[in-house]
Amino acid sequence: MERLDRYLTATQGKTPGEVLAWAAQEFGPTRLALASSTQVEDQLLTHLVSLLGQRITLLFLDTGRHFQETYDCWEKTREAYPGLNFRPLVPDCGELEQFLFEQGPNSFYHSVEQRKQCCNLRKVKPLSRALKGLDAWITGQRAEQSVTRAALQTVEWDEANGLFKVNPLAHWSSEQVWAEANKLRVLVNKLQTQGFLSLGCAPCTRAVAAGEDLRSGRWWWEEPEHKECGLHNRPLAVAETRSDQR
Repeated sequence: MERLDRYLTATQGKTPGEVLAWAAQEFGPTRLALASSTQVEDQLLTHLVSLLGQRITLLFLDTGRHFQETYDCWEKTREAYPGLNFRPLVPDCGELEQFLFEQGPNSFYHSVEQRKQCCNLRKVKPLSRALKGLDAWITGQRAEQSVTRAALQTVEWDEANGLFKVNPLAHWSSEQVWAEANKLRVLVNKLQTQGFLSLGCAPCTRAVAAGEDLRSGRWWWEEPEHKECGLHNRPLAVAETRSDQR
C-alpha cells in the first residue's frame, strides 16, 4: 500500500510527540482520535496530544465494568485537559440487555469465544461506531507488551475499521514510557502503582507479580496468544500489509 509505505517512512525514527504532530497535520484534528484506557501509555499520549493545541477527540470505552480507580483517573484527566474533545463510548443498551439475559454476567470466564463476545459488545462495537468518518486513530500499543503485538509498526492499516492506526509508542520500552511520564508529571491511574501493568475491566484484570509478562494480568485463565479483546487484531508485518492492501 503506497500510502502506508509513505507513512512508515515519514514516521521512522521520530519521537512519539513528533509522530503525533505528524498525524495531526496529515489527517487533521477533526479526522483523528486517541483511544484511552487510562493506562500510562494512553495518559502519556493524552498529555502529548494536549501540547499540540488542537481539539483532538479522546475516546474512552466505558464498558460498565471498570475499576473505580479507572473512572477516577478519567474524571481527573477531563479536568486536566479541557482543550481536548472527550467522548465516552458505551455498549448498545438493547444488545447488552439481551446478552446478559442469554449469557449471564460472567460468561467470559467460560470460554475464549464467550469472553470475546463480551469484549465485542462492550468494546469493539462502540469503538467501531466512533471511528466511522475518521481517517486515523491513535493507540498506546507497544510491541514489547505481548506476543500478539510483536510485529507492531508505528503506522498500520486497520482493515476492520477501514482507516489508519497510529502507534507512536510502538518501539518504546516500558522504562522509556515511565521515564517520560514521570518527567512530564503525567497523571497516572493509581492501579498502575499497585502492580496492575495492563488495565482492563475489573473481572478480567489483576495485579502482576514481579517477573511476570506485562499482560499476564489480563484474562489470566487464557493462553498468551488469545489475549486481545478484538480492538487490536494481530498486527501484520509490513510486507504482509502491503500485499493485502494492493
